[in-house]
Amino acid sequence: MKHMIKASATAMALALAATGASAEGKLVVYHWFEYIPQDLLDKFTAETGIEVTMDTYDSNEAMLASLKAGAIGTYDVAVPGDYMVSIMAGEGLLDTIADGELANKGNISSDWADPSFDPGRMHSIPYQWGSTAFMVDTASYSGDINSTDILFNPPAELSGKINMLDSQGEVMAMAALHLGMEQCSTDRDKLKALNAMLQEAKGHWASFNSDTAKEVLVSGDVSVGMIYDGFGAKARSEKASLKYAFPSQGYVVWMDNVVLLKDAPNRDSAIKFMDFLLEPENIAAVSNYARYGLGVNGAGEFLDPELATLPESNPPAEAGAGVFIEVCDEATQAVYDKIWTNLKK
Repeated sequence: MKHMIKASATAMALALAATGASAEGKLVVYHWFEYIPQDLLDKFTAETGIEVTMDTYDSNEAMLASLKAGAIGTYDVAVPGDYMVSIMAGEGLLDTIADGELANKGNISSDWADPSFDPGRMHSIPYQWGSTAFMVDTASYSGDINSTDILFNPPAELSGKINMLDSQGEVMAMAALHLGMEQCSTDRDKLKALNAMLQEAKGHWASFNSDTAKEVLVSGDVSVGMIYDGFGAKARSEKASLKYAFPSQGYVVWMDNVVLLKDAPNRDSAIKFMDFLLEPENIAAVSNYARYGLGVNGAGEFLDPELATLPESNPPAEAGAGVFIEVCDEATQAVYDKIWTNLKK
């Protein structure tokens, strides 16, 4: 899907006057679906005169595949998850942000200022953070939902009524938690068990879908669905019987980031956009819309107070530990890619 954000007549005239080889006055964003409010993009255009075009994707892997297939040089910024930032940097897909280029870099919270996936924030800024687990319609199932058995070994009444995210990283990480095995395992027996478990579980699933993960739960097309916590909060606001699970085996945590892409055609506009998102009021508008956490100091006064009490953001004491998706070495990743490909057949 593609959205074209139109500038005001005055700003458009300025943009047209500035056009040339450097394509000043434009910004091309590669972004997750349903993850940024339109009025915030309008605000950026009104303040800068920069016309924004946005394409969307529904998984980190889909974004990476598109860029590697030739989209580098088309987009200025993208919004990958933590582990994907490491992968993209390793494959030479990111540009480096020079010291002093971001006037608002000091606003980044100390918790996210020097992450392992991008030391020193050389390529990225924090965007939103949250978790990935699943929701259950408690009107359809009254048993304990806080177990990964719901996804991988479901009770009979939920079989055939499960939607999985079309996201290799999250599905494979949850599967590893379910089996109590490490991510990126090289143990042949464990990998065989992982593959067998997933093939068996697949028989209980109705669909792989990320961009309608909320809609299929709200409509009742499925009774269980993998989902991101903020998306889950939106789903619950539309259907009160939906409950977000925190499995005893654990769940996935993540930090999405805005990265500066290699060969960005509008690099100056990209830096301005990243600086814009480091302003507390602006990134708070994203959290208020998307219902996730953020990584910028000073945003608290602009946040919807309800965000602090969302059940989807507050795991109970008995919940398992949250884990980040790990980056495997090339040979190990090839094995996991094969398991995933066979699963999707």
